[in-house]
Amino acid sequence: MSINPKIAIVAIAVTVVSVSNANAQTQGDMALGAHATICVDDVLPVFGIGAKFRYNVTDPIRIEGSFTYFLPRQENFMGLASTTFNLWDLAVNAHYLFPINDRIAVYPLAGLSILGQNVSGSVLGIDIATGSHTDIFINLGGGIDIKLNDRTVLNLWPRFVIGERAIPMLSAGLIFAF
Repeated sequence: MSINPKIAIVAIAVTVVSVSNANAQTQGDMALGAHATICVDDVLPVFGIGAKFRYNVTDPIRIEGSFTYFLPRQENFMGLASTTFNLWDLAVNAHYLFPINDRIAVYPLAGLSILGQNVSGSVLGIDIATGSHTDIFINLGGGIDIKLNDRTVLNLWPRFVIGERAIPMLSAGLIFAF
């Protein structure tokens, strides 16, 4: 799967800006984590794994960058033809934290996703079609952080990736503050 050079440049720029800004902050304002995502869609791949980086801009406002790779989904048609779908998601979201107590915070989220999709098809084992598409989508959703200890947070967040249609996704992960 090839990545559009424009997307690669934007991803590198976002990473450099995030890391350079984050290094000037105090300990505890940054966190790194891993997550699993379920895409509730009848065509796209279903399960993804990924990583995320968080940076607290102020006490209630946080930005988060994440990357999710979805495991390929293959559909077979009576053993004669098959189609394989690959998907990845590069997202940047803003959160506004509402603490419930010392251990729990909830937040709405809004942001952008760059989704890349690659589709290939074959008939009787012969590749007949390959195509890829990358587009920008709006993210809307919310989440909950449950503090397990001073450095570890369990995170659950549903969101809609909105473009020509709304794609529901549900994610869960662990975040480690440093």
